[in-house]
Amino acid sequence: LIGGGTVWGWVACDPPTNTIFYGTGNPGPWNHEQRPGDNKWTTGVFARDLGSGQAKWFYQTSQHDLYDHDDINEQILLDMPVNGQMTPVLVRPARNGYMYVIDRRTGQVYSADPYGFINAMNGVDLKTGRLQMVKDKEPQEGRVIRNICPTASGAKDWNPSAFSPRTGLLYVPHENMCMDEGVMQANYIAGTPYVGSDVKMYAGPGGWRGVFTAWDPVRRKPAWEVHEDLPLWSGALATGGDLVFYGTMDGWFKAYDAVRGRLLWKVHLDSGIISQPVTYRGPDGHQYVAVLTGVGGWAGAIVSAGLDKRDGSAALGMVNAMKDLPERTRPGGRLYVFALAH
Repeated sequence: LIGGGTVWGWVACDPPTNTIFYGTGNPGPWNHEQRPGDNKWTTGVFARDLGSGQAKWFYQTSQHDLYDHDDINEQILLDMPVNGQMTPVLVRPARNGYMYVIDRRTGQVYSADPYGFINAMNGVDLKTGRLQMVKDKEPQEGRVIRNICPTASGAKDWNPSAFSPRTGLLYVPHENMCMDEGVMQANYIAGTPYVGSDVKMYAGPGGWRGVFTAWDPVRRKPAWEVHEDLPLWSGALATGGDLVFYGTMDGWFKAYDAVRGRLLWKVHLDSGIISQPVTYRGPDGHQYVAVLTGVGGWAGAIVSAGLDKRDGSAALGMVNAMKDLPERTRPGGRLYVFALAH
Protein backbone atom coordinates (compact mmCIF):
# COMPACT_ATOMS: atom_id res chain seq x y z
CA LEU A 1 0.00 0.00 0.00
CA ILE A 2 1.41 3.39 -1.03
CA GLY A 3 0.11 6.60 0.49
CA GLY A 4 1.09 10.15 1.39
CA GLY A 5 1.03 13.33 -0.64
CA THR A 6 -1.16 15.23 1.82
CA VAL A 7 -1.52 19.02 1.76
CA TRP A 8 -0.68 20.34 5.22
CA GLY A 9 1.30 23.51 4.57
CA TRP A 10 0.96 26.94 3.09
CA VAL A 11 -1.20 28.11 0.19
CA ALA A 12 -0.38 31.25 -1.81
CA CYS A 13 -2.82 33.16 -4.02
CA ASP A 14 -1.98 35.22 -7.12
CA PRO A 15 -5.12 37.31 -7.82
CA PRO A 16 -4.00 38.78 -11.19
CA THR A 17 -3.77 35.27 -12.68
CA ASN A 18 -6.51 33.74 -10.51
CA THR A 19 -4.07 31.04 -9.37
CA ILE A 20 -3.32 29.30 -6.09
CA PHE A 21 -0.08 27.49 -5.32
CA TYR A 22 0.48 24.79 -2.73
CA GLY A 23 2.83 21.91 -1.99
CA THR A 24 2.23 18.21 -1.40
CA GLY A 25 3.69 15.95 1.27
CA ASN A 26 5.99 12.95 1.11
CA PRO A 27 4.97 9.51 -0.17
CA GLY A 28 4.54 6.74 2.38
CA PRO A 29 6.07 4.70 3.77
CA TRP A 30 9.51 6.30 4.25
CA ASN A 31 11.03 3.00 3.10
CA HIS A 32 11.35 3.85 -0.60
CA GLU A 33 11.99 0.22 -1.58
CA GLN A 34 8.27 -0.46 -1.01
CA ARG A 35 7.15 2.21 -3.52
CA PRO A 36 8.98 2.10 -6.88
CA GLY A 37 8.79 4.91 -9.40
CA ASP A 38 8.61 8.68 -8.99
CA ASN A 39 5.49 8.48 -6.76
CA LYS A 40 4.00 11.27 -8.85
CA TRP A 41 1.96 14.08 -7.26
CA THR A 42 3.87 13.74 -3.95
CA THR A 43 6.62 16.12 -2.74
CA GLY A 44 5.89 18.79 -5.32
CA VAL A 45 4.11 22.05 -6.13
CA PHE A 46 0.69 22.50 -7.75
CA ALA A 47 -0.62 25.60 -9.51
CA ARG A 48 -4.42 25.55 -9.83
CA ASP A 49 -7.11 27.85 -11.17
CA LEU A 50 -8.75 29.50 -8.19
CA GLY A 51 -12.24 29.26 -9.66
CA SER A 52 -12.36 25.81 -11.22
CA GLY A 53 -9.61 23.97 -9.33
CA GLN A 54 -8.14 22.84 -12.65
CA ALA A 55 -4.41 22.14 -12.44
CA LYS A 56 -2.28 24.55 -14.48
CA TRP A 57 1.02 22.82 -13.77
CA PHE A 58 2.76 20.53 -11.30
CA TYR A 59 6.46 20.30 -10.50
CA GLN A 60 7.88 17.48 -8.38
CA THR A 61 10.91 18.73 -6.46
CA SER A 62 11.95 15.35 -5.00
CA GLN A 63 11.12 12.49 -7.34
CA HIS A 64 10.73 9.17 -5.47
CA ASP A 65 11.30 11.12 -2.24
CA LEU A 66 13.87 9.17 -0.21
CA TYR A 67 14.00 11.31 2.92
CA ASP A 68 10.53 12.59 3.95
CA HIS A 69 11.16 15.93 2.21
CA ASP A 70 7.53 17.09 2.10
CA ASP A 71 7.26 20.05 -0.23
CA ILE A 72 4.71 21.95 1.81
CA ASN A 73 6.95 24.96 2.57
CA GLU A 74 5.84 28.50 1.84
CA GLN A 75 5.31 29.80 -1.71
CA ILE A 76 6.77 33.31 -2.03
CA LEU A 77 5.40 35.21 -5.03
CA LEU A 78 7.78 37.85 -6.42
CA ASP A 79 8.43 39.78 -9.59
CA MET A 80 12.19 39.79 -10.11
CA PRO A 81 14.73 39.97 -12.93
CA VAL A 82 15.47 36.63 -14.60
CA ASN A 83 17.84 36.65 -17.58
CA GLY A 84 17.46 40.43 -17.79
CA GLN A 85 13.65 40.53 -17.77
CA MET A 86 11.20 41.15 -14.94
CA THR A 87 9.47 37.83 -14.42
CA PRO A 88 6.64 36.63 -12.14
CA VAL A 89 8.23 33.88 -10.07
CA LEU A 90 7.57 31.59 -7.16
CA VAL A 91 10.55 31.38 -4.77
CA ARG A 92 10.69 28.56 -2.25
CA PRO A 93 13.29 27.20 0.17
CA ALA A 94 12.43 23.51 -0.14
CA ARG A 95 12.97 20.82 2.47
CA ASN A 96 15.58 19.18 0.25
CA GLY A 97 17.88 22.17 0.80
CA TYR A 98 17.52 23.93 -2.57
CA MET A 99 16.21 27.44 -3.14
CA TYR A 100 13.97 27.19 -6.19
CA VAL A 101 13.05 30.07 -8.48
CA ILE A 102 10.13 28.93 -10.66
CA ASP A 103 8.12 30.78 -13.32
CA ARG A 104 4.72 30.88 -11.68
CA ARG A 105 2.96 31.02 -15.05
CA THR A 106 4.47 27.83 -16.50
CA GLY A 107 6.28 25.91 -13.75
CA GLN A 108 9.65 26.30 -15.49
CA VAL A 109 12.53 26.06 -13.01
CA TYR A 110 15.01 28.90 -13.54
CA SER A 111 17.40 28.06 -10.71
CA ALA A 112 17.84 25.74 -7.75
CA ASP A 113 20.70 26.67 -5.43
CA PRO A 114 21.68 25.09 -2.08
CA TYR A 115 20.90 27.35 0.88
CA GLY A 116 22.12 24.79 3.45
CA PHE A 117 24.61 21.94 3.63
CA ILE A 118 23.71 19.07 1.27
CA ASN A 119 25.60 15.85 0.57
CA ALA A 120 22.76 13.49 -0.42
CA MET A 121 22.15 15.30 -3.72
CA ASN A 122 24.45 16.81 -6.35
CA GLY A 123 22.12 19.51 -7.60
CA VAL A 124 19.09 19.87 -9.85
CA ASP A 125 19.16 19.30 -13.61
CA LEU A 126 17.41 22.44 -14.86
CA LYS A 127 16.54 20.83 -18.20
CA THR A 128 14.60 17.95 -16.64
CA GLY A 129 13.94 19.40 -13.16
CA ARG A 130 15.23 16.20 -11.58
CA LEU A 131 17.31 15.98 -8.42
CA GLN A 132 20.71 14.40 -8.96
CA MET A 133 20.93 11.85 -6.14
CA VAL A 134 24.11 10.52 -4.52
CA LYS A 135 23.81 6.74 -4.75
CA ASP A 136 25.90 6.06 -1.63
CA LYS A 137 23.42 8.07 0.48
CA GLU A 138 20.30 6.14 -0.57
CA PRO A 139 18.79 4.14 2.35
CA GLN A 140 18.82 0.36 1.93
CA GLU A 141 17.11 -2.45 3.84
CA GLY A 142 19.57 -4.26 6.09
CA ARG A 143 22.12 -1.44 6.15
CA VAL A 144 22.42 1.84 8.06
CA ILE A 145 23.46 4.74 5.82
CA ARG A 146 25.40 7.35 7.78
CA ASN A 147 25.86 11.10 7.48
CA ILE A 148 22.92 11.93 5.23
CA CYS A 149 22.47 15.70 4.95
CA PRO A 150 19.95 17.24 5.23
CA THR A 151 17.79 15.19 7.61
CA ALA A 152 14.22 13.95 7.27
CA SER A 153 13.11 17.26 8.80
CA GLY A 154 14.85 18.93 5.89
CA ALA A 155 17.25 21.81 5.57
CA LYS A 156 14.11 23.70 6.58
CA ASP A 157 10.71 22.55 7.75
CA TRP A 158 7.32 24.31 7.61
CA ASN A 159 8.31 27.54 9.43
CA PRO A 160 7.86 30.50 7.06
CA SER A 161 10.54 32.75 5.64
CA ALA A 162 9.98 36.50 5.21
CA PHE A 163 10.72 38.69 2.18
CA SER A 164 11.50 42.39 2.48
CA PRO A 165 10.78 44.50 -0.63
CA ARG A 166 12.99 47.18 0.94
CA THR A 167 16.15 45.06 1.10
CA GLY A 168 15.26 42.58 -1.64
CA LEU A 169 16.31 39.77 0.69
CA LEU A 170 14.54 36.61 1.79
CA TYR A 171 15.04 35.78 5.49
CA VAL A 172 15.13 32.02 6.02
CA PRO A 173 15.14 30.26 9.44
CA HIS A 174 16.48 26.75 8.92
CA GLU A 175 18.56 23.80 10.15
CA ASN A 176 22.08 22.47 9.83
CA MET A 177 21.68 18.80 10.71
CA CYS A 178 22.48 15.35 9.34
CA MET A 179 21.23 11.84 10.08
CA ASP A 180 21.89 8.11 10.01
CA GLU A 181 19.02 6.07 8.55
CA GLY A 182 18.11 2.43 8.15
CA VAL A 183 14.92 1.27 6.44
CA MET A 184 12.82 -1.84 6.93
CA GLN A 185 9.51 -3.26 5.69
CA ALA A 186 6.51 -1.31 6.99
CA ASN A 187 3.19 -3.08 7.47
CA TYR A 188 0.06 -1.02 7.05
CA ILE A 189 -2.28 -1.17 10.05
CA ALA A 190 -4.93 1.55 10.15
CA GLY A 191 -4.36 4.06 12.93
CA THR A 192 -0.71 3.15 13.51
CA PRO A 193 2.54 4.71 12.22
CA TYR A 194 3.42 3.76 8.65
CA VAL A 195 7.10 4.66 8.38
CA GLY A 196 9.54 1.76 7.90
CA SER A 197 12.58 3.77 8.92
CA ASP A 198 14.90 4.17 11.90
CA VAL A 199 16.62 7.56 12.09
CA LYS A 200 19.07 9.36 14.36
CA MET A 201 19.80 13.04 13.78
CA TYR A 202 22.71 15.23 14.92
CA ALA A 203 24.42 18.56 14.25
CA GLY A 204 25.82 19.15 10.77
CA PRO A 205 29.25 20.48 9.74
CA GLY A 206 30.52 23.18 12.09
CA GLY A 207 28.56 21.86 15.07
CA TRP A 208 25.72 24.38 15.01
CA ARG A 209 22.21 23.08 14.43
CA GLY A 210 20.46 26.21 13.21
CA VAL A 211 21.04 28.96 10.66
CA PHE A 212 19.28 32.23 9.92
CA THR A 213 20.06 33.20 6.33
CA ALA A 214 19.41 36.48 4.52
CA TRP A 215 19.21 35.16 0.96
CA ASP A 216 19.55 37.33 -2.14
CA PRO A 217 17.28 35.68 -4.76
CA VAL A 218 18.72 37.73 -7.63
CA ARG A 219 22.39 37.08 -6.85
CA ARG A 220 21.45 33.54 -5.72
CA LYS A 221 23.55 33.52 -2.57
CA PRO A 222 23.44 34.61 1.09
CA ALA A 223 23.90 38.29 1.93
CA TRP A 224 24.57 37.35 5.56
CA GLU A 225 24.00 34.48 7.98
CA VAL A 226 23.71 33.85 11.71
CA HIS A 227 24.64 30.47 13.18
CA GLU A 228 22.42 29.24 16.02
CA ASP A 229 23.23 26.38 18.38
CA LEU A 230 19.72 24.90 18.10
CA PRO A 231 17.69 24.31 14.92
CA LEU A 232 15.34 27.16 14.06
CA TRP A 233 11.64 26.30 14.02
CA SER A 234 10.10 29.75 14.36
CA GLY A 235 9.03 31.79 11.39
CA ALA A 236 10.70 35.04 10.36
CA LEU A 237 9.20 38.54 10.35
CA ALA A 238 10.59 41.47 8.32
CA THR A 239 9.36 45.01 9.01
CA GLY A 240 9.30 48.23 7.00
CA GLY A 241 11.85 49.67 9.42
CA ASP A 242 14.50 47.18 8.26
CA LEU A 243 14.20 44.91 11.27
CA VAL A 244 13.93 41.14 11.09
CA PHE A 245 12.71 38.99 14.00
CA TYR A 246 12.85 35.28 14.83
CA GLY A 247 12.78 33.02 17.89
CA THR A 248 14.88 30.09 19.09
CA MET A 249 14.04 26.70 20.57
CA ASP A 250 15.42 27.78 23.95
CA GLY A 251 13.24 30.88 24.16
CA TRP A 252 15.29 33.77 22.79
CA PHE A 253 13.39 36.31 20.70
CA LYS A 254 15.78 38.37 18.58
CA ALA A 255 15.79 41.41 16.31
CA TYR A 256 18.47 41.93 13.65
CA ASP A 257 19.38 44.73 11.29
CA ALA A 258 17.83 43.41 8.08
CA VAL A 259 20.54 44.95 5.90
CA ARG A 260 23.77 44.25 7.80
CA GLY A 261 22.83 41.28 9.98
CA ARG A 262 23.76 42.96 13.28
CA LEU A 263 21.98 41.80 16.44
CA LEU A 264 20.05 44.81 17.77
CA TRP A 265 17.95 43.35 20.60
CA LYS A 266 17.03 40.09 22.28
CA VAL A 267 14.93 38.91 25.20
CA HIS A 268 14.65 35.52 26.90
CA LEU A 269 11.07 34.24 27.24
CA ASP A 270 9.43 31.48 29.27
CA SER A 271 9.55 28.69 26.67
CA GLY A 272 10.92 27.82 23.25
CA ILE A 273 9.52 29.54 20.17
CA ILE A 274 8.17 27.61 17.17
CA SER A 275 5.50 30.13 16.16
CA GLN A 276 5.26 32.91 13.59
CA PRO A 277 6.00 36.45 14.89
CA VAL A 278 3.53 39.08 13.64
CA THR A 279 3.42 42.86 13.61
CA TYR A 280 0.46 45.23 13.67
CA ARG A 281 -0.57 48.80 14.37
CA GLY A 282 -2.53 49.17 17.60
CA PRO A 283 -5.53 51.44 18.26
CA ASP A 284 -3.09 53.95 19.75
CA GLY A 285 -1.33 54.22 16.39
CA HIS A 286 1.87 52.54 17.59
CA GLN A 287 3.49 49.49 16.00
CA TYR A 288 3.73 46.25 17.97
CA VAL A 289 5.37 42.86 17.49
CA ALA A 290 3.76 39.75 19.00
CA VAL A 291 5.04 36.21 19.40
CA LEU A 292 3.62 33.06 20.99
CA THR A 293 5.91 30.82 23.05
CA GLY A 294 5.46 27.13 23.77
CA VAL A 295 8.15 24.67 22.73
CA GLY A 296 6.87 21.64 20.84
CA GLY A 297 6.55 20.20 17.39
CA TRP A 298 8.94 17.63 16.00
CA ALA A 299 12.10 19.34 17.24
CA GLY A 300 10.66 20.12 20.68
CA ALA A 301 8.95 16.79 21.35
CA ILE A 302 11.62 15.77 23.84
CA VAL A 303 10.32 18.58 26.10
CA SER A 304 6.64 18.86 25.23
CA ALA A 305 6.08 15.08 25.28
CA GLY A 306 8.61 14.31 28.02
CA LEU A 307 10.56 11.83 25.88
CA ASP A 308 13.53 9.88 27.25
CA LYS A 309 16.76 11.35 25.87
CA ARG A 310 18.41 7.93 26.11
CA ASP A 311 16.30 6.80 23.16
CA GLY A 312 17.91 8.67 20.28
CA SER A 313 15.48 7.20 17.74
CA ALA A 314 12.44 8.68 19.53
CA ALA A 315 10.45 11.37 17.70
CA LEU A 316 11.69 9.85 14.43
CA GLY A 317 15.31 10.46 15.40
CA MET A 318 14.96 14.07 16.53
CA VAL A 319 15.56 13.25 20.21
CA ASN A 320 19.15 12.29 19.39
CA ALA A 321 19.78 15.85 18.13
CA MET A 322 17.94 17.60 20.98
CA LYS A 323 19.18 15.86 24.14
CA ASP A 324 20.22 19.18 25.68
CA LEU A 325 16.89 20.95 25.13
CA PRO A 326 15.22 19.89 28.44
CA GLU A 327 18.00 21.70 30.33
CA ARG A 328 17.53 24.86 28.25
CA THR A 329 13.78 25.42 28.17
CA ARG A 330 10.50 24.13 29.55
CA PRO A 331 6.93 23.62 28.36
CA GLY A 332 4.88 26.79 28.29
CA GLY A 333 2.60 28.91 26.20
CA ARG A 334 2.27 32.68 26.46
CA LEU A 335 1.58 35.52 24.07
CA TYR A 336 4.16 38.31 24.34
CA VAL A 337 3.62 41.74 22.80
CA PHE A 338 6.42 44.30 22.39
CA ALA A 339 6.13 47.94 21.34
CA LEU A 340 8.56 49.20 18.72
CA ALA A 341 10.32 52.48 19.42
CA HIS A 342 8.66 55.51 17.85
